[in-house]
Parts: sequence; C-alpha cells; structure tokens
Amino acid sequence: MENRIYFNDVQRRVQLIAARTSVIVAGRRTGKTDSIASPFSLRNMQRMPGSGGGIVVPTFKHGLTNTIPGMLAAWERWGYREGIHYVVGRKPPKFFKDPIIKPRENEHLIHYCNGSFAYILSQDRAYSANSLTLSWLLIDEARFIDYEKLKGETFPALGGIKADFGHKSCWNSMMVLSDMPQTQKGSWFLRYREQMDPELIGVIEGAIYEYWKIRSRIIGMRKKGVEPPAYLKGYLRRLDRDLNRLRSQATYYKEYSSIENIALLGEDYIRKMKRDLTPKTFQTSILCRRLGIAKDGFYSSMREKHKYDASDYDYLEERFYQNDFSADMDSRSDADVDPNAAICIGMDFNANINWIVAGQPDRENRRLNVIKSFYVKYERKITELVADFCDYYIFHRNKRIIFYYDATALGSNYAVNDLDFHKVVVSSFEKRGWSVDSIYLGAPMKHHEKYLLINEGFAGRNRLEPFFNRQNNDDLILAIQTAEVERGRNGFRKNKSGEKLKETEENRLELRTDGTDAFDNLYIGCERFPRSSGTGFFFSGGIY
Repeated sequence: MENRIYFNDVQRRVQLIAARTSVIVAGRRTGKTDSIASPFSLRNMQRMPGSGGGIVVPTFKHGLTNTIPGMLAAWERWGYREGIHYVVGRKPPKFFKDPIIKPRENEHLIHYCNGSFAYILSQDRAYSANSLTLSWLLIDEARFIDYEKLKGETFPALGGIKADFGHKSCWNSMMVLSDMPQTQKGSWFLRYREQMDPELIGVIEGAIYEYWKIRSRIIGMRKKGVEPPAYLKGYLRRLDRDLNRLRSQATYYKEYSSIENIALLGEDYIRKMKRDLTPKTFQTSILCRRLGIAKDGFYSSMREKHKYDASDYDYLEERFYQNDFSADMDSRSDADVDPNAAICIGMDFNANINWIVAGQPDRENRRLNVIKSFYVKYERKITELVADFCDYYIFHRNKRIIFYYDATALGSNYAVNDLDFHKVVVSSFEKRGWSVDSIYLGAPMKHHEKYLLINEGFAGRNRLEPFFNRQNNDDLILAIQTAEVERGRNGFRKNKSGEKLKETEENRLELRTDGTDAFDNLYIGCERFPRSSGTGFFFSGGIY
C-alpha cells in the first residue's frame, strides 16, 4: 500500500524551491523540525551518498530532546527504520556502505545506509566542527545560535566534496530554522532576507510548474500505451538541469505569520487579535516581527550575557549512546546545579497558571543562577506543579527548599480547594520527602522599588546578579524580555493587564507576567533574605 505523506503549503513550498540556502522563520507548531528539517536532511543523505553533513544545535541537550527525536520520528513515520536504514551514535552495520571520508568517531553521528552521515554539532561543546568536511548544514533554533562561533568553527567546514557532488544543488546547502528572534544577538539570520533574489525565486517556481506539467504529460502518455517523443523527454531533462542550476544559486528567506493564512483565518480574526493582544504580542505572534529586550521595559537592564548554557555532557552522551531520546530529562542533565545545596524558589499563583522559579545563589561569584522554571495551567494546580519539580529533581541529594513568599500566598485559595497557597506548597513538598524553610517577604514590594532593586542586580551593583539557564527557562526569559512598564497612580509599574485576557495560541499564558512575578520573589528573597545553602556557608541579616 502506498505510504502517502501530507505536507502543508508552507512545507511543500520550501521543499519544491529547494534553494541552496533556505532560512525559515516561523512560530511554534508549524512543523519546522518534522516537515522541513527532516526531509531536508534525508534528501541530502540520499542524493549525496557517502557525504557528511552537520546538524547544528545550541546545546547538546536541545539536540537530544528536541531536534533529533523530531527528525527521527518523521523518518520512522515515513518508513525508515533504525538499524536498517540508519543508526545513531554507534558503528554502522557491515551492510552499510562506506563514507567517502571516514569520520573519526561514531558517538555523535547519524549514519545512513548509503554511507552518508550527519554530525550533531552542539555549540556548548568547544570546537565540535573543527577539521570536519561537510556537504550540508541544518541549523535548528537559530535564535539561540552564537553567530561568531558558527562563523569561526562551522562555516569553514562547509566545503563538501566538490568532485563528487559539486554539480548538485544540494551540495553545500544550508537550512536555517527558528522562531522569531527576541534579541539583537539572536537576529543574525534575518540578514538573509536581503540576500534573496525574488525574481530568481519566481523563475524557479515557474520552472517547477513547467517541469510538473511536462512530466504529467509524459506519465499520461505512457499510461495510454504511447511512447513520449524524444524531444519531450529531452525537454524534461533540460528543465531538470536548469532547475538544478537555479537552485544552486538561490537563497530563499521566508517569515510565516498569521497574515499568510488570512484566507483561512479571515480579516475578523486579525482584527480581534489586534484588539485583544498587547501591541508587542501582536507584533511578534501575529505579524512575526522581531522584538528585542525592551529598553524601556520593566527589566531594562537585562542583557544577553545574563543567559547561559549548562549541560552535563557525560550524562547526555550516555543517553545518546543508548538511543534514549525521551523528553523526560531530570537535573542530572544540568551542570549548573549543586546537588548538595538547597534550592531556593519563588512562586506565583493564579487561577489559570501557577509558577515555580528555582535558583541557587553562588555568593562567592555574586551570582543568582536561575536553574529552572516550571508552570502548570488550568486543571493542573499547585500539587501537580510541585510534583513536576520533585520529579525533575528526584536525584537531587539535598532535599531542602528555601521558599520565598509574600502576602499573596496567604489567605487565598482560588488555585486549590481549602488551604491557602503557602500551606499547600509546604505540604506538597513534604509529602514528596522534601523539607521546606518558609521565608516570609511581607507585603508585595512596591513596583518602583522592585524595578530599582532588580535592575540594579542586572547591572551588577547588588550582592547578587541574576543569570538564567537558557534552555530551562525559555518561556520565562521571553516573558521577562517583553514585560512592559505603565504609568500608575504612584509612578510607573509593571504592566500586568495581559494576565486577565483569554488565552489564545498567539497569546499564551506562560508568556505573560505571572512567571516574572515568581522570579521577582526569588530574587528579592535571595538578595534581601539570604539563608544557609546547606554546604557549610551561612548568611544572615544580609551580611556575607
């Protein structure tokens, strides 16, 4: 039975144009990995037997949990089987053909049965692309990619084997995939828009249509038992050669916003989104426009340097060798966690979304490492949120929580049944074998005081400067970067009006200010109310 595969218009267009360089900027759940990255990598491996390619990811952890599982799941769905058509992270079977240039190791490779292979190149590992010879590149989550590293370490490896594949348009091809970037540093790939020649893309589209029309005519003649004339078959071959030449010179850049689907969504939908969403959310989620850290936002002193990567390579590589691509990671994959120290948390409580933001102060280096954030939505409440935390830190040796909370956690129960938030949090942790030191912060700090305190922290002028584990706080970082300021009765304040809007796909709860309030409590607590970390150091009264 024929295995039919569905691709939507966006995915088909990218595959048919097949430009040597393709840059696709699109929102979540648009099938970037499943239906753009997967066919791109498979095409290159099949059409360049024995070649080597590179799959560039920001961190090895991201590749192991996002890019590679999504890509291999698509291959499996299309009928390609592990151990028969490809192997991951191990020496290929004897019946696999040999590559043209044999790789030095197999641990970070995907081998294909015709001798092709793909390196998994993670930027959190130094010099992972050094001395390689690559015929193609797939760059996933490009907004998190360090362009200087890419330019210095990876692009020089994209030389391929010209003698064997230089005549193919897929030789030296590159696919760049990303959400819309949120920072200037993460916007490096937007410049490809200026490199695209729209007229050339139009010529390719016309040639594709002509090729399809002639090919369909030839197939129709053969079905009727009529041999197509030689000139028609020659014309088809010439079209194929012309398409190959045009594609090898082309750069295709496309941003996919909701406006692309206006025929399906209707103008009323766009008007409703413009009315209901905050201006910045509408710009990014609907119009797919770049948005950086708000210079006049609530966290205006936050910079790109306040994000870091921290993966435990030994643990991740062990999982990779075992072909364990499950998404259920735990804290053993994080190199920034001290398992012998307590974990500090701040929380925020809301009827529809509840947050934990976890951190560990490194007072010797004057840092607050925000190691991970968690949230639950709708029917999942505080007990489930605490359970998610405990499951992730199940191997953490010091089962002690330092819980910083303010008056909003007392006397309220709209997210639980009969107890206030503080009591539910404490009892939920204790049931899972954790002890809790509850540190009361008093009434919520006034907005202008909080603004000054936290931005002084980002500027390095407090005792602790906050830094965020990039991969473990993706939504929290975005919420912090886009938090706005509004004028209030007593001066400026954090704009929290978006918290009351109904959730839509374009305006998700986790990107609003609820998570930033949990971070605020964590930072205020660690900065103003320091406690023993459980590793022999004790700080009281704010004196170090």
